[in-house]
Amino acid sequence: MTNIERFHAENLPDLMDRITKNSIGLDNYFDRFFDLQTSSNYPPYNLINVSNTESRLEIALAGFKKDEVKVYTEYGKLVVESKKEEKEEANYSHRGIARRSFNRSWTIADDTVVKEVNFEDGLLTVTLGKVVPDHHQRKDWI
Repeated sequence: MTNIERFHAENLPDLMDRITKNSIGLDNYFDRFFDLQTSSNYPPYNLINVSNTESRLEIALAGFKKDEVKVYTEYGKLVVESKKEEKEEANYSHRGIARRSFNRSWTIADDTVVKEVNFEDGLLTVTLGKVVPDHHQRKDWI
């Protein structure tokens, strides 16, 4: 137990340095994990754990139409984006519903797949499932 060292916030850079020195092929993983491009909280979303093999992502997209929203996976990320043209349609006294362009992404594990995407009544729902190999699935013998 003498080799175990506890890491705290003040020596976190040392921990990350040790991990990257002793790992091969994890550079992209750490880059994705510590990517700070998603600092925006727009649009608001919920992440619901339905079971241990299924999750559901709900994204509030009030004012958007189905053909204005794109959902895709690429390089281990789930990406939801919309490009909205700003038009001067009316003279607003108050504009509380944001209808701006956005690009949100979430890193997904290699064993996670998108099962279903549904857009209804301004709510985008993405159902995610975990792929469980046959040798790990439950088997009832008696």
